[in-house]
Amino acid sequence: MIKIMADSTCDLSQDMINQYDIGIAPLTITVDGENYSDRIDIQPDEFYDRMENLKEHPTTAMPSPIEFLNIMEKAVENGHTEILCICMSSGTSGSYQSAVLAKEYFYEEHTESNVRIHVVDSKCMSHGSGWLILKSARLREKGATFDEIVDFNETYKVFVKHFLSVDDLNHLIRSGRLSNASGWIGKVLNIKPIMSMKNGKGAIVSKQRGTKKVLKHYVEEFKKRNYKELTDFMIIGYTSDISIAETLKKKINLESDFMGDIYIMQMGVAVGTHVGLGALSMFFMEKREELLEKIKNM
Repeated sequence: MIKIMADSTCDLSQDMINQYDIGIAPLTITVDGENYSDRIDIQPDEFYDRMENLKEHPTTAMPSPIEFLNIMEKAVENGHTEILCICMSSGTSGSYQSAVLAKEYFYEEHTESNVRIHVVDSKCMSHGSGWLILKSARLREKGATFDEIVDFNETYKVFVKHFLSVDDLNHLIRSGRLSNASGWIGKVLNIKPIMSMKNGKGAIVSKQRGTKKVLKHYVEEFKKRNYKELTDFMIIGYTSDISIAETLKKKINLESDFMGDIYIMQMGVAVGTHVGLGALSMFFMEKREELLEKIKNM
């Protein structure tokens, strides 16, 4: 039996988490001096309603190794013999290192255990790691082995394409997710920057003026980059305005030939702390010829 687990930045909906029995280690968010567990003690809508009136900028802390260890031990108690943990990029958080420590603690405490545990540094943020988790759950449902699911993650995690537009770069600058130089350029030009992941960290890849141009850019990039053989579903994320996400979904359905599922999911409190109100994201598998050639020659 394969157990899939993650940290709360995967931002999968609670319905998805329940459907596929995904174990979640929550990040801690400090809001005006009070600590909350992501999506447990505080929900996204509640947080976004408060965001503009906060006295201090919220901060986040990775789950402790104990949080991950507890999920692993409970999984074993329930009969699971293989555990796959998919974490947000090690370039933006310590969650991956925390999960690795939990794995080491598990084997120290259970020296005779035959349980197999693999921790993935997804190189992704938010629904990027969520995409890998959901894909892994689907592969498990189809009968894929533990090794096959691990191989998929380690081979194709760098193919997960991220697009994220934000209304206010200050959140990303203050949290260290974006350099001051990149942020300064965005503010001076008065544009809506679009970010992606490069080497496990966020970077501005485009600058568009206004929401309409952002949506147009998203659709054009999806049509150009989509890896049709692997993208059987895509995820659209939002923080405070679901209507923008719904508009993007309609445009993709009308303007592209994509026939797979399109899920709209809200970004959680931990991610929202860094991206702010009005954020819009999109995740799918990108066809990267140079990496495909490398895989073929392995």
